[in-house]
Amino acid sequence: MIKKDIPEFANKLNEMFPDAKTELYYNNEFQLLIAILMSAQATDKQVNIVNRNFFDFLITPEDWLKMDLDYIKEFINSLSFFNNKAANIKKTCEILITQHNSKIPRTLDELTKLAWVWIKTAKVFLAVIDDAPYIWVDTHVHRVLNRLWLVNTKSPNETDKKISKNFTKQNHGMLHNTLVLFGRYHCIARKPKCETCPFQEKCKYYKKVFLKNLENEMKDKQKKLS
Repeated sequence: MIKKDIPEFANKLNEMFPDAKTELYYNNEFQLLIAILMSAQATDKQVNIVNRNFFDFLITPEDWLKMDLDYIKEFINSLSFFNNKAANIKKTCEILITQHNSKIPRTLDELTKLAWVWIKTAKVFLAVIDDAPYIWVDTHVHRVLNRLWLVNTKSPNETDKKISKNFTKQNHGMLHNTLVLFGRYHCIARKPKCETCPFQEKCKYYKKVFLKNLENEMKDKQKKLS
């Protein structure tokens, strides 16, 4: 797949996931930011299990700041790095209250000054809440873009650095949720759903792995029949 194919690629993804949105549970923009912070090295499902009860009474930065740190740690201890996450969530709440009047900043520069908010975290937040033209590169997106020859990289971080060379800001807005869902549910790491994929002709994995495996399966069946 080359750069000129990207609009068509984006349109097909939109057809597959017409109502694409983040799967993180939240009720307001502050809770979204906290959920994204919690999701580092954790799945959306794991984070949602914690937050579906937690978010009923922790609605604002002030609510979180009143909570005892040890209680927060205990409540989120099913998540990786829960000690660091709990401490930094408290720090972020304090910064929001003292420096931003409890409002969430709307720029990458301001967001990344909050505790535990990295550039990827900030991009996810702005893409979801403001439909900002960013694609966040997780393991799913990294895998999809490499399989479709859009990048040739070794890690999500490397993919993130190179992605602007292939995608325009207009493409970003079309792709950020659909691409994540496509990688999470269709172009999965093991046994992707290649047989129903609309991008077979462009896909490295389909040509080099799926078809070869299919050929080997057919040979094995023929041997058993002979």
